[in-house]
Amino acid sequence: MNGSNQITSIAIVGGGTAGWMTASILARILAACGCNITLIESADIGTVGVGEATIPPIIDFLNLLSINQQDFVNHTQATYKLGIKFTGWQAPGHSYWHPFGTFGIDINARPFYHAWQKARADGLTPGFNDFSLCAALGDQNKFRFPDNGQNPVVNGLRYALHFDAGLVAKYLRAYSERLGVKRLERTVASVRQCENGFIDELVFSDHSTLKADLYIDCSGFNGVLIEQTLHSGYIDWREYLPCDRAVAMQTSLVTPRPSFTESIAQRAGWRWRIPLQHRNGNGYVYSTEHISDADALDEFLTSVGESPLTEPRVLKFTGGRRKAFWKYNCIAIGLASGFLEPLESTSIHLVMSAVYKLLDHFPDKQFDQHNIDSYNNEITGEMERIRDFIIMHYCLTQREDTSFWRYCKSMQIPDSLAQRIELYRATGRIRHKSDDLFTDLSWFYILDGMGISPIGYDPLMDTLKTGQLNDMLGNISRAVHAAAMMAPSHDSYFNNSATQSIR
Repeated sequence: MNGSNQITSIAIVGGGTAGWMTASILARILAACGCNITLIESADIGTVGVGEATIPPIIDFLNLLSINQQDFVNHTQATYKLGIKFTGWQAPGHSYWHPFGTFGIDINARPFYHAWQKARADGLTPGFNDFSLCAALGDQNKFRFPDNGQNPVVNGLRYALHFDAGLVAKYLRAYSERLGVKRLERTVASVRQCENGFIDELVFSDHSTLKADLYIDCSGFNGVLIEQTLHSGYIDWREYLPCDRAVAMQTSLVTPRPSFTESIAQRAGWRWRIPLQHRNGNGYVYSTEHISDADALDEFLTSVGESPLTEPRVLKFTGGRRKAFWKYNCIAIGLASGFLEPLESTSIHLVMSAVYKLLDHFPDKQFDQHNIDSYNNEITGEMERIRDFIIMHYCLTQREDTSFWRYCKSMQIPDSLAQRIELYRATGRIRHKSDDLFTDLSWFYILDGMGISPIGYDPLMDTLKTGQLNDMLGNISRAVHAAAMMAPSHDSYFNNSATQSIR
């Protein structure tokens, strides 16, 4: 980047995970460009800091930044995550998996779930954990890393992390400051704008000021720049995602630590349980239209059943998104850009994705509107597809035991989601776009887990006779069980005396 139009200064308003993750990526990628990055965070404004579960792209993020994974795990009290186990969503007492990694192996160049569907149609009774190594390991409280060997079952394993969000922000702050990011402890009191609407400078409560070419709003739900100053507007998705509160609490560590996130359906929403090295994270996401705050708190405290380390903390939110994520010379990232409940652990991914897309659309001082529109369209599409994926967990429920679940079962859903469900219901096929966060496998896990049995399956599977298919299923199952049997316990990775290598 050369010339007078080059972006030479960036101001990030807000710290926490979103702010320091944004700073760390930009500092790493723009290091050779001579761009000055300043992050402003206020001691008077707390961070949400409860997002502690991630999905596999977090490993790509660490690799991008050349961060040693073991060092990161040690400093953030992280544990490993092989997927999410959903309990009580389809019906009380029922559970199913959304694991990471592969499910079986492709047969005749067709995704394995078509073979799974044919096996059922032929009267066979395959078991889910026979074909998902991540689910098999999770149910045994085990963990292992993928390797580069010849076993496709092990090679297809993927994992993510659970971590302490506060420690992650601290870790990434140190990383960013080593790369030259300047931190200012200030509170934004006002924002001065140019005649054309662009942000000119920030004015702090001590009357000092800061000018930048590009401003990034990581100020959380308040949206200090994108909403309070630029009035971007907000699109409310509560008709699809009725939960609008969360109560969170840290509890004492209970071992063995699961190698997965637990999502447990409650009367008016769902409860998470996330194991860390030193404690557990718990929370209840619920709808105030269907339960009072007091009753939700009582239900939460009763169901957790673990010794609290902190007082319960209530968070208010409205599921939805900004009408524009990028307006003029300001981009909203993290909670400032919108909010999707953490059911599929997408919040931190959306921060990373927004920064990656910013790099794909990195501006000069002209701030071309076509470029801005392209960025906004890409973020909008991603958020809407994730929204549909989350809605699917609710709308396919068979529960009718509370007003909340009756609403979810009968609510209107976006046409984009209805079309995907009906295609699967009729044919067993799942069509997804190449840039979808959730692949066809993830859609299969939820559709199958919520009890949708397709009428048909891929007819190309009929090239296999039932006996051939049964033999192939047996071979895959034995490979999964052998890999799971040889794996160590998840807890063994956090014994001080044990040294584990990360491949």
